[in-house]
Amino acid sequence: MEKYSELLRELLNKRGITSEAEAELFLNPDYEKGLYDPFLMRDMERACVRIYEAVESNQKIMIYADYDCDGIPGAVIMQDFFKLINFQNFEVYIPQRNSEGYGLNMEALKQFSESGVNLLITIDLGITAVDEVAQAIVYGMDVIITDHHLPRQSLGDGGLTSLILPRAYGILNPKVDDYPEKMLCGSGVVFKLVQGFIKKYGEYYKIKEGAEKWLLDMAGLATLSDMVPLLGENRALAYFGLKVFRKSPRPGLQKLLKKMNIDQRTISEDDIAFMVTPKINVASRMDDPRRAYELLSTKDEVEGGELANHLSKINEDRKYIVSGIMKDVHKTFEKRELREVIVVGNPSWKVGVLGLVAGKIMDEHERPVFVWGKDENDMIKGSCRSPGSVSVVELMTEVSDSFLEFGGHEMAGGFTVHTEKVHFLEDVLSVAFQKVKRVEGDKKINFDIKIDLASVNMKVWNELERLAPYGCENPKPVFMFPGVKIEKIKKFGKNGSGEHLEIIFSSPNSRSVKAISFFSGIESFTRDISEGGSVDLIATFDLSRFGGKVELRLRIVDII
Repeated sequence: MEKYSELLRELLNKRGITSEAEAELFLNPDYEKGLYDPFLMRDMERACVRIYEAVESNQKIMIYADYDCDGIPGAVIMQDFFKLINFQNFEVYIPQRNSEGYGLNMEALKQFSESGVNLLITIDLGITAVDEVAQAIVYGMDVIITDHHLPRQSLGDGGLTSLILPRAYGILNPKVDDYPEKMLCGSGVVFKLVQGFIKKYGEYYKIKEGAEKWLLDMAGLATLSDMVPLLGENRALAYFGLKVFRKSPRPGLQKLLKKMNIDQRTISEDDIAFMVTPKINVASRMDDPRRAYELLSTKDEVEGGELANHLSKINEDRKYIVSGIMKDVHKTFEKRELREVIVVGNPSWKVGVLGLVAGKIMDEHERPVFVWGKDENDMIKGSCRSPGSVSVVELMTEVSDSFLEFGGHEMAGGFTVHTEKVHFLEDVLSVAFQKVKRVEGDKKINFDIKIDLASVNMKVWNELERLAPYGCENPKPVFMFPGVKIEKIKKFGKNGSGEHLEIIFSSPNSRSVKAISFFSGIESFTRDISEGGSVDLIATFDLSRFGGKVELRLRIVDII
């Protein structure tokens, strides 16, 4: 480890990386070493053979993808793959969030049957679709499920006992087999399918092994969007995904980045998470998810520009709607006491944005949140989020009689609830929470290392960049700058809103350093602040490229 700087060694150690071999693999991801053999997935061989048979006999294939920034990039991966092997007899189906909801649905399956679909491939869904897959089989369709969500489990006297899996032709889901990387996102699983197919049949189709690498832009986009841990294979997918993303020739993607003033050549994981992902997700929340799919898949410059403009516009509409709902939520909370689990809803709230609302409420109150509204079919549907104190899937399973259907990850999910039971949902979930909640351990230290403002320089920044891309379970290093002086406090924001803060800090042995805090006021921190005061600053490094100007600054976490 001596070959690395003291700072880097300390940060690696905090990530449990203590040997030079581990450090090399982490700091310098290797495509061949970083990605597992796709055939370690139990049904990979079976899935590849079935797709080969369908392609060779020109059977009609339906790609059925989820409507978010995991399923949609996965659909693009499959489209690009089929075009690569010159197969045309396929369609892409993405359900409407507000009218069809999440997952396979019977009406769509009927349509597929009538149109002669022989093989159905799901993306980012299907693992809980027991009845739907059974119906697809009745219609004469084979089903290959690619998913990463948790399956249904039977509830016995001793708690959760066995998995309930659809009787699909093949299931590719690392959570239900022995595949080493359990935390792939949905598009990550699809990427493994394509990788496996090329490995097995690439020579037959005159495709070189490794041709799937140009699809890493979509796999990386989904991996960074879906909040999976950026360790192991996911780190490799995100790392190489970003490299390909920066060179991606997709016209719609390029137009969208230009619209947001993002330099494609230097795009970061933050740009993707906070700028690109919301634009992809907004299509299903506010409009038609196919608009996002078309943006990422189109080869036409004009169409790409029109779609980029459209998604940007409806994203602004989405912000306005979420802001209105949050005002309603805050008014509601003034009149009630908050329970262990928060349940809040209104029939007038747009179902497509409720995940965002649930996330905001969870951030404010640090407890599980369930938010509901009514969809276009007059069904009560909602989204839920957990800060980590409980798995929302386990919580909902505990009171499954209250729901018509539910599913998701540990920290996020969706549900449909009985009309007559929605008003009792908070009661039953709060009781169930006591049974399945996780025991809180010691709170983590809120910073990694103490350093001086003099360390805010490009040399240190370049060291920190070796740890990127940052995300879930590989967070940005947080530093404490003790005893710094506040030189100047300035408010800024779009159209003079003053919703953000810029603070200039100094110390005796360094130059002044700019720090920013978005959507903050002077009352937003642990202690009161004023110009001339001496404080301890907790912050991360931040490299701004706004307006083409490169500026190293700090992003404030807290002031204590």
